[in-house]
Amino acid sequence: MGEFTLREHTADVAVEATGDDVGATFAAVADGLAAAMCDDWPAPDAADGGERADLRVVAENPEAALYDYLDELIYERDVRAVLPVDNEARVEGNGEWSVDASYRGVPLSAVVAREVKAVTYSEMDLRRVDGGWEAYVVFDV
Repeated sequence: MGEFTLREHTADVAVEATGDDVGATFAAVADGLAAAMCDDWPAPDAADGGERADLRVVAENPEAALYDYLDELIYERDVRAVLPVDNEARVEGNGEWSVDASYRGVPLSAVVAREVKAVTYSEMDLRRVDGGWEAYVVFDV
């Protein structure tokens, strides 16, 4: 399981996240993205709690995989009109990096959401540390 912290960043918002493994760290950054867009959302068992959905991205390195994963979540928000919450990710790297992930898509009609325009490479940091992984990602708001 990963953890995240929202950080103020000039006119943008940043997420610091940690996890026991790279997948937990990716999921924690995605949960931070959800928190940057919305303060609160319905529980899974609520009538408007949303349903789980899957996604997959493949990239040439771990930073690109993280960027593409988060960009795909923003795309899901825009196209499916859902807030991706309760994120889970499994990440594998062997030549190319793949992210197999799922999220619970809460209908945007059930929440008051702020717009996050895009994930950025600006200041992105992803690294292995003692005890796991940590990431820092800036989002354009």
